[in-house]
Amino acid sequence: MTDTKLNLIAGTWIAGDSAIENRNPSDLTEVIGLFTQASSDQLTETLERARVAQAEWAAYGMERKQAVLMAIGNELMARAEELGTLLSREEGKPLAEGRGEVFRAGQFFTYYAAECLRQLGENADSVRPGVEIDVRREPVGTVAIISPWNFPTATASWKIAPALCYGNAVVWKPANLTPASAVALAEIIDRQDIPKGLFSLVMGSGGTIGQQLVESPMVDAISFTGSVPVGKGIASAAIQNLTRVQMEMGSKNALAVMDDADLDLAVSLALGGAFGGSGQKCTASSRLVVHAGIHDAFVEKLVAGAQAMKVGHALEDGVQMGPVVNQQQLDENLAYADLGREEGAELACGGARLNMPHEGFYMSPGVFLNTTNDMRINREEMFAPLTSVIKVDSYDEALSVVNDTNFGLTSGIVTQNLARATDFRRNARTGVVTVNLPTAGTDYHVPFGGRGDSSYGPREQGRTAAEFYTVVKTAYISAGTPV
Repeated sequence: MTDTKLNLIAGTWIAGDSAIENRNPSDLTEVIGLFTQASSDQLTETLERARVAQAEWAAYGMERKQAVLMAIGNELMARAEELGTLLSREEGKPLAEGRGEVFRAGQFFTYYAAECLRQLGENADSVRPGVEIDVRREPVGTVAIISPWNFPTATASWKIAPALCYGNAVVWKPANLTPASAVALAEIIDRQDIPKGLFSLVMGSGGTIGQQLVESPMVDAISFTGSVPVGKGIASAAIQNLTRVQMEMGSKNALAVMDDADLDLAVSLALGGAFGGSGQKCTASSRLVVHAGIHDAFVEKLVAGAQAMKVGHALEDGVQMGPVVNQQQLDENLAYADLGREEGAELACGGARLNMPHEGFYMSPGVFLNTTNDMRINREEMFAPLTSVIKVDSYDEALSVVNDTNFGLTSGIVTQNLARATDFRRNARTGVVTVNLPTAGTDYHVPFGGRGDSSYGPREQGRTAAEFYTVVKTAYISAGTPV
């Protein structure tokens, strides 16, 4: 018998009304576990308790909060091999990526542990004589966190860590596709010196538990990462209660490769950016905008590199790309491969289901050639190990193509020309820009977010996170007339 993993409701681990099965996408014969689903009443209970616990937590001293976040981060980093293996088993990314994600999650907590001691206010003189002004930040209250399956530990951590750092309570609904990683992180947080009910884990479907969470007047802020349609639905529900919202959604990131680029570097960046995590990244390089002067040589090496990638079980040595997360994702990916061909693109390699020794959701990395930017495969987020090459005749055309999208998360350029790199940094309409680096991969101590349909609300990560997880209070103080 497989034990059912529980939810953390109002400070107590309890079962829900039902449970879901979690299977390894690398090997469908392996059941990772059964995971309970929260009920509506349980969510109400945990929200009620969160408000009480938040007031207790806000009264903790700075060093006490700092110690809690530091302990969480240190444990995540110390257990990166163990928890990274669990993550790779349930999500499908290669072990090196799973291990790295858990370690990075630990760094988020240790970074915000330091921020607990660095919460400085401002002061000023009033325009009125004898009056001083004090400006400081206070917790927003109870934060609902809705996190995705593609980075189940890291994305959740870069939301949970600042929420706790700035004195808030957290009610976390993770994706149902990766519940084991969620339970592991929740167990670590629950062991710390925090008020009962300050942090809650409510596993359940987005249509029921997720919808109730975002509609609740007991939630003061919602941080969400996921698709554009779901994000718009959350925003619509949240506005009814004037709940503040922070959302990271879709993308259609472009890597521009100029005629003066280091060819081997450009190909390496494109392969890693397009196929890392099986293309299931919001920062994936799904459009490769390539100058005609280097196009043919780049394509030859790119296709050869894609064909040479080792696809296999996430835990096998040397695997560069694991399976996609589930059958639905695989079906959608294969449909995009068909769509690209129907639109007139040439699928130079990949884009097909693979039969492997283990039954799983395996797909070969695919490269589309002879594409135009108005094709659906270049307009819609595929979230697949598929990338498209778009040939351009100049830098100006490349920049225009990069910016011709409803999204605006990341973009990159590969060039040895300083003037081009500088112009691109200034004029690419994305929240993140890279030069001679992949579009995927960001640091934890600086802001992250996009433009257009990619993001809504304040930026995540770094000190900028305070803009979402706190509210500003301005105090005016008169000392009276000196005696």
